[in-house]
Amino acid sequence: MAPSGKKGILERLDAGEIVIGDGGFVFALEKRGYVKAGPWTPEAAAEHPEAVRQLHREFLRAGATVMQTFTFYASDDKLENRGNKLGFTGAQINEAACDLAREVANEGDGLVAGGVCQTPSYLSCKSETEVKAIFKKQLDVFIKKNVDFLIAEYFEHVEEAEWAVQMLRETGKPVAATMCIGPGGDMHGISPGDCAVRLVKAGAQIVGINCHFDPMTCVKTVKMMKEAVERAGLKAHYMVQPLAYHTPDCSCQGFIDLPEFPFGLEPRILTRWDMHQYAREAYNVGIRYIGGCCGFEPYHIRAVAEELATERGYLPAASEKHGLWGAGLEMHTKPWVRARARRDYWEGLKPASGRPLCPSMATPDSWGVTKGHADLMQQKEATTQEQLKPLFEKAKSH
Repeated sequence: MAPSGKKGILERLDAGEIVIGDGGFVFALEKRGYVKAGPWTPEAAAEHPEAVRQLHREFLRAGATVMQTFTFYASDDKLENRGNKLGFTGAQINEAACDLAREVANEGDGLVAGGVCQTPSYLSCKSETEVKAIFKKQLDVFIKKNVDFLIAEYFEHVEEAEWAVQMLRETGKPVAATMCIGPGGDMHGISPGDCAVRLVKAGAQIVGINCHFDPMTCVKTVKMMKEAVERAGLKAHYMVQPLAYHTPDCSCQGFIDLPEFPFGLEPRILTRWDMHQYAREAYNVGIRYIGGCCGFEPYHIRAVAEELATERGYLPAASEKHGLWGAGLEMHTKPWVRARARRDYWEGLKPASGRPLCPSMATPDSWGVTKGHADLMQQKEATTQEQLKPLFEKAKSH
């Protein structure tokens, strides 16, 4: 059993249950005015707890099983990176995030997952000991607050992900690990399958993909992980928490290479009907922890829960205000809209963007830099104009 007294994450997955994750708090709260794009840090958990609480509540109502603590980029080195000045300590932010997730999880059958992610220290070539010390500070809070399980998420390099998993396993709590990579592998070209095997051997009981790529690309990548783990004679559960954006034109770095990142991505957002297809494909591949990352709003998670309602045995509370496959449109005043109250209409729809002068695909920046490159060395001081000038010039040549 989980510390909350509910059935734990591994018990649920071992029993074949579907676990639905929540959505992308960083992007959702940036749009609502509580997160600053650039640092993407989660001080809103302490500054504006009502906003974080409400978003948790909406995801729970939409069908999410897991309330993930809003602790993305809440490591001390990230909170202090490039001139970021906050009125709260890392410990205060992490503690507030845990309290909010637990409060809302207790309103339903939710579990609380404490999350850590990649660090500026690793990008700056700090040692394994130094990077693990960063993780430990967050873990100390998660243990104090007795979260139900732990997630190491959003790792571009499998080496750093392994270090995180090793630290998480020392707590004795169940551990999930997700990388933000596509079929091409991590930033050093290590295949998704090899990454998964390494993570399982490091101690992760759940492995998968989150962020950087669209749902179908992420499902494809998790399938590669699953096949490799099985070939290696190992056992694991699998999870996927992708973007809510279409990314067919992305390179290995994912959506952050797109010229629209982060302020022009709206034309790429998946519809709720796209989410039905994603949920079914993930389920058919054998993934049982299905959620979302950047771009996912509660209605996207509701669509996942509705698609899998038969397998789960129930609909989420938010479906009270949503007719399945547009059935609520039967009540519309206009007859041509009432004619859309059917599944085949929405499944066959090819949405127009309304932007006749815009291309359907973009050319990613693809600067080709990763850990160890001078451009990725981080600093506490604010970025100067002198540092920006060569980047502006480089951008013009791409």
